[in-house]
Amino acid sequence: MTDKSDQRDWVLTSEFEPTELLSGVHLVPTQGNGLAVETERGIVVVDGGPGGPVTQQMIAHVRAITDGPVRAIAYSHGHLGYNSGVGEWQQHLADAGMPPADLIAHRNCIARYDRYRRTHDLQVWLASWQFPKASRKALEGSLTLTDPSTVFDTEFVLDDPQRPIQLRWSPSETDDSIAVWLPEQKVLWGGPTVISGFPNIGTPFRTLRLTQRWIDSLEALIALDAEILVPEFGPLTVGAADVRERLTTTADALRWLIEETTERMNRGMSDVEIIHDLTYPSEWADHAYLVPDYGNPDYVVRDIFREQNGWWTSRNITDLHPATPDAAALAVLSAVDPATVLRRAEELIGSGEHQLALHVLDLLAGAPGDADYLVTARKLKGDCAESLARACPTFVSRSIYFGAARLHRAGLRRMSEAPEGPSAIN
Repeated sequence: MTDKSDQRDWVLTSEFEPTELLSGVHLVPTQGNGLAVETERGIVVVDGGPGGPVTQQMIAHVRAITDGPVRAIAYSHGHLGYNSGVGEWQQHLADAGMPPADLIAHRNCIARYDRYRRTHDLQVWLASWQFPKASRKALEGSLTLTDPSTVFDTEFVLDDPQRPIQLRWSPSETDDSIAVWLPEQKVLWGGPTVISGFPNIGTPFRTLRLTQRWIDSLEALIALDAEILVPEFGPLTVGAADVRERLTTTADALRWLIEETTERMNRGMSDVEIIHDLTYPSEWADHAYLVPDYGNPDYVVRDIFREQNGWWTSRNITDLHPATPDAAALAVLSAVDPATVLRRAEELIGSGEHQLALHVLDLLAGAPGDADYLVTARKLKGDCAESLARACPTFVSRSIYFGAARLHRAGLRRMSEAPEGPSAIN
């Protein structure tokens, strides 16, 4: 078994030290690979960072480039943390006696921020499972939301005789994602549309990402014929042919998933049946652009399925109008022999079949009560979760597994029993 747990911390970090990519075009570390572009009217920064030390360091990096005004801060997208530090930028400018930066985002960011405010506690809870190492304070801080002052629909151009900057709507991970295009330098900052591995579609806790829309955004970026591509995370790609290959490879993989998933949906298969029926192309296995380190093709299948189907993805009538979780668990418990269940689960664990062991343990682990066999079932479920986490290449699944290990080892049965998230479980 390969231990993947040491890969947990790369996700929200930049690939680079601050550096001048081309004259007047700078890579600046933020929550990912940030961009700062010098113009005659002041510097333009892409994303203000998560606040605190990261944003303060970003400000210091920009001040090493110029002590002039910050003309604008462009929001790459409205996800939590990417622009939580905007207020610190504005305060820095005020302290320096400079006018505030124009805050530019796609129009859909306004609705997203409104939704996040309405569902504040939900957003913190979801983030606590996706990023279980983060403290509650840090997660709360990521919900520091500053509305943009300028919004656009399709394209917004920041004029400059040397380095005009095009902000282009590029819906992908979110419906307010943008890419940044410098036509004179042929530099493309891909934003959330371009990450280091497999596209982040279908993440378990998030809303639909719309696979065909992501393909359309990639096609629009391919048409630019960029010579340098800076992804949101991971190493940049240099050379027009290599940039085209990178973007095209991703688009082609997503097209394949749409075609193969649709063919199986047309045969009446459920999402789980489709996942286990697919054989992914062998060339994906070691492809640098298709590494399932954050996104995962199984996630994409489920997102495509949800686009075309309702919430009843299992196609199992037991799930159509289910009993309460406790009532169902007690009914199952009344029909099984706990000793036999535990013995079989331990056999599966011993042979490395941790996923199958989870299915068996669910016959006991969800039932209310503190009988020894129930406590043992929950502990074993936690052990299975940790084993799956350590073998899993995909960050989000790995995080959920680690959180679930903590949950079940504490004797809890389901996530709703941990309203503060896994990091708060004693």
